[in-house]
Amino acid sequence: MSDADKPPGPFAIESIAWSDWSDGVRFGGKVRVLSDTRSPGSRLRIGIAIEELPPGKQSSTFHFHMTEEEHVWILDGAATLRLGEDRYPVKAGDFVSFPAGSPHGHCLVNETEKPCRFMMIGDNHPDEVCVYPDSNKIMVRALSRISRDDIFDASATRDYWDGEDIDKPL
Repeated sequence: MSDADKPPGPFAIESIAWSDWSDGVRFGGKVRVLSDTRSPGSRLRIGIAIEELPPGKQSSTFHFHMTEEEHVWILDGAATLRLGEDRYPVKAGDFVSFPAGSPHGHCLVNETEKPCRFMMIGDNHPDEVCVYPDSNKIMVRALSRISRDDIFDASATRDYWDGEDIDKPL
């Protein structure tokens, strides 16, 4: 085994700096990525991150995955889990899994006065399809290799034969 194939040794989670992110007033937080599956040359398949969701913020768009599973372990604080049509209070020590292919959207919403810290665990598939029920979109990751526009309006469906000249002889 070459040194390039050798797994990294242990590290202190605190040695990884927080990265702040936000989109508009609704979405935002900070994250520490512990295993980066998307870095060029990475051989890791499971992504793990510690995230902190401030009060009044949503963790992500409401979504579900067709080929990827996700797991959330609440480490500190509390939030509300949106899961399909249901809402569940979650608190430190709670754990929830989202199986691949389950058509029930999910996200966390912090409706408390304190931050909610959680661990996010999920696999990373190059051919992932992700559905966003609130905004009626579909992401097809496999297409992102040829185009940056890999999120599509799900209402723009077409019949299999649309656009084909079916009455033109060969």
